[in-house]
Amino acid sequence: MIPGWLYSLTIPDIPGLRERKDYEGLTRALRHRDLKVQWNAARALGEIGKDSVAYLIRMLENTRNREARLGIIEELGMIRDARAISPLIAQLEDRSNEIRWETALALGEIGDPAAVPALRKALEDKDKYVRYGAALSLRKLSWVPGSESESAFLRVGMQEWEEIAGMGPGAIDALGNALADYDKNVRIDAVRTMGILQHKEAIPVLYRAISDPDEEVHWEAVQAASSCGLPMRYLPRALARRPRSGKNPLVAGLLNFMLPGIGYIYLGFWWGILLFQIEFYVIVWVLNSMSIDDLNIEHIFSYFLILVLIYLFLATHAWYMAKRMPDL
Repeated sequence: MIPGWLYSLTIPDIPGLRERKDYEGLTRALRHRDLKVQWNAARALGEIGKDSVAYLIRMLENTRNREARLGIIEELGMIRDARAISPLIAQLEDRSNEIRWETALALGEIGDPAAVPALRKALEDKDKYVRYGAALSLRKLSWVPGSESESAFLRVGMQEWEEIAGMGPGAIDALGNALADYDKNVRIDAVRTMGILQHKEAIPVLYRAISDPDEEVHWEAVQAASSCGLPMRYLPRALARRPRSGKNPLVAGLLNFMLPGIGYIYLGFWWGILLFQIEFYVIVWVLNSMSIDDLNIEHIFSYFLILVLIYLFLATHAWYMAKRMPDL
């Protein structure tokens, strides 16, 4: 067998592999570094059709290579064999959002209504791409939401924020779920939509959103919570629960003690580099100006004590400045 590093530099004979129905060779080609080779291998597996389904399912369940699994999932969607439904549904629990996204799309391509419950659950995924893929597939399967809440989850998946703006309190769960997304823009849209809805049921969700680590998100949440009826006096306490994004006073102090001036740079003051350079040149000048007679224990201890006192002062000053800096 050709080593992996050498195989990635060669161009496999895709037509020959297809002619021989070499599933292993075609599956391996899905991991090739050349994207064109990957596409040709995927197309060849699709052309072989249903004969390759059992092998593809077995490979999907046994290989951990993400590129290969993405290609296999794509091909199972193209072949549209119902045998792939259950193995694909299992992939919706994968740690990789790319695997879950491709799986959601493949289930829609297969077109079997048996995938609807799993796709409905995927609308609650924390990743916008997975939710979008699930929403597209559900619409392809002509799924009709059975409640306002399900309709909201579908629209959040499609990011149809304007369509959600006219909905009732049943939309709050879907919007609250979107607040766990890694994309801050999605969280901002969800918060703004709740502010437009002005339902008091959104207050607990918005109260948690005020503690979001992103500055823009928690500012939007403050405004939306007020629109929904949360008394203003509760907002500072909610904001105080967020992860601190400001500069750490202890870090500023330690940096200034170890390397005077660097603590100020950490705080964002450009002139810290000037202090660092001055301190360096002063020490070099003092050492050069000292004679051999000056190099005794008493003199060295005196100079050391003076430096420590200066460094402690600078460390305390940097700590004090960091404590005074706003964290909003």
